[in-house]
Amino acid sequence: MQPTRVLQGLKYRKLRLTTKDVNKGFYKGNRTGSMGTHTSYGTYKIDYTKVRTYVCPDLTGFKLTPFVSKTISPVHDQFPGDKLGPRNPTTYLARWKSENGLD
Repeated sequence: MQPTRVLQGLKYRKLRLTTKDVNKGFYKGNRTGSMGTHTSYGTYKIDYTKVRTYVCPDLTGFKLTPFVSKTISPVHDQFPGDKLGPRNPTTYLARWKSENGLD
């Protein structure tokens, strides 16, 4: 795709084209590509031959370590006797007030 004569001037010669520089119909995109096709029923069918897969190499003997230690177990909140759990608005407000003070 070539820019128009107006855009080939000195001002725009070394700049990248944007959607504000050209008329309608210019779609810049972000180089992701399509992962499938749209069907006539309004759904999207994924073509798994186009899907990118990343393979992690073997990390045995790797000298760098992660930022978080592997010995730390994840901590989950426990709400004994509360049927709604973390979705309870009174529990949420009480925790917010204890952490952020009164407002």
